[in-house]
Amino acid sequence: MKYTELGTTGMKLSHVSLGGAAFSNIYGTYDEERGLDLIRESLKRGLNYLETGPWYGQGSSERTVGKALKDVPRESYFIGSKVGRYEKVTEKMFDFSAEKTEAGVDSTLHRLGLDYVDLIQVHDATFAPDISIVLKETLPTLAKAVQDGKARYIGLADYDIELMKEIIEESDVKISSILSYAKSTLFDNRLQNYTKYFKSKGVGIINAAATGMGLLSNKGPQPWHPASDDIKAICRRASEYCKEQNVELARIATWYTLNQPDIDSNVCGFYNKDQLIDTLDVVDKGLNDHEKKVLAEVRFRFFDKITLNWDDVELPQYKAELNKILQK
Repeated sequence: MKYTELGTTGMKLSHVSLGGAAFSNIYGTYDEERGLDLIRESLKRGLNYLETGPWYGQGSSERTVGKALKDVPRESYFIGSKVGRYEKVTEKMFDFSAEKTEAGVDSTLHRLGLDYVDLIQVHDATFAPDISIVLKETLPTLAKAVQDGKARYIGLADYDIELMKEIIEESDVKISSILSYAKSTLFDNRLQNYTKYFKSKGVGIINAAATGMGLLSNKGPQPWHPASDDIKAICRRASEYCKEQNVELARIATWYTLNQPDIDSNVCGFYNKDQLIDTLDVVDKGLNDHEKKVLAEVRFRFFDKITLNWDDVELPQYKAELNKILQK
């Protein structure tokens, strides 16, 4: 396993790290024992960074991670969590206020059973009613949490890379890392347009969602996936081609992502140990000749000439739903 320093934090994170979204019902029925087993196996195989947050299962992810880490030496792993996104109900989903942020940090530590997290991140600042709230309330409150020893470093986690860049430029609080998701994939590799900027600022780069949250897999995405039907259709055709070639699309897509430069760690949301082992196998051994040919063909046929994204989908939907509630 390769280990890379996250920005200028001094924390050397494993190239493959463990995502906590799977410790909920987001990607299918969640089983706690399977989750505990996966976390322990991940640590055993050299993954030393765990990414979680209150949004995933409304606390189930953090509780599961905390349970698995109960007897693990604290110095043997790094852990990141989040504030800002919490509940499923639209009107309680996002809250970036100072009061909620302070309470959110304490609730996270309680669920994890820890005195501190290594990284505390603002989750989806895109959905803040105004970015000034993040700059004037969320980030200063997180800076106090660092001062109080409840967190070591502060990060941003968002789909909108340009917004994270803007926050870094305007923030009086030091931002140590960004987490970008679904922007280092076969269908959208725009994270590479920003890596040199973040590196120049001493900001660490964490990538997540190598399969575009299930789009790049033979199984396909969950029903809630925000991508348009056109995007899903293109990815479905790619998966059908892979099935014809007896190749798993998720495997070649993950290999592609894990070999992109200037990324400090890649968060993978494994559903079970088999997925973990397969990913580590492709990291260690690479793709076989047949898989390489299929990957080249998939890129040429489906993804090389276009960038697929859902940049302007989730925020308008959220605002529309919120307006309906407020008008009642």
